[in-house]
Amino acid sequence: MGMGMSFMGGSGGLASQSLTVVMGALFDQFVEKDIKDFDDFHIAILDIFNTINMALPGKHYDAPQQKEIKVLYEQWTNNKIKEEDKKKIFTDFMNKNVNLSKVDQSMVITGAVAPPAAMVIKRSGQSLPHLTAMKAIPDVVFVPTATILALIVVKVSKRMLMKKVASS
Repeated sequence: MGMGMSFMGGSGGLASQSLTVVMGALFDQFVEKDIKDFDDFHIAILDIFNTINMALPGKHYDAPQQKEIKVLYEQWTNNKIKEEDKKKIFTDFMNKNVNLSKVDQSMVITGAVAPPAAMVIKRSGQSLPHLTAMKAIPDVVFVPTATILALIVVKVSKRMLMKKVASS
């Protein structure tokens, strides 16, 4: 299982040969796309990252930001670039931008705190007369559901906060 992860990084030997083979396959998949404008180009890049994340078990890789893809698109559509150089540009871009997705501290804390909090909420909610329907929900359904909802709320609120900070 660790072999798939070694394809995406490492230097020398089998890892670099494997990386060349993987990048060649990704490039071939990318070139086969019908790309007419930036939107098609952007979708093709995101499709490549989706392919990487679906093919490799375990950790996932973040797609690059739109501005980085825009710079690649401008290089790609430059008439002075030869077809042979496009593969090098693509490979350099992928090597630079294939980064592991990082879990932030707030997600870890929420994942650890949410299950006990869900149990406390369920137990206290069962004693309230207008929330007696909570008794019908089994703990094995309520706790994971509450945990997932808490993680979603943390992730969405963090993205909204980051958007607000970025727009300021």
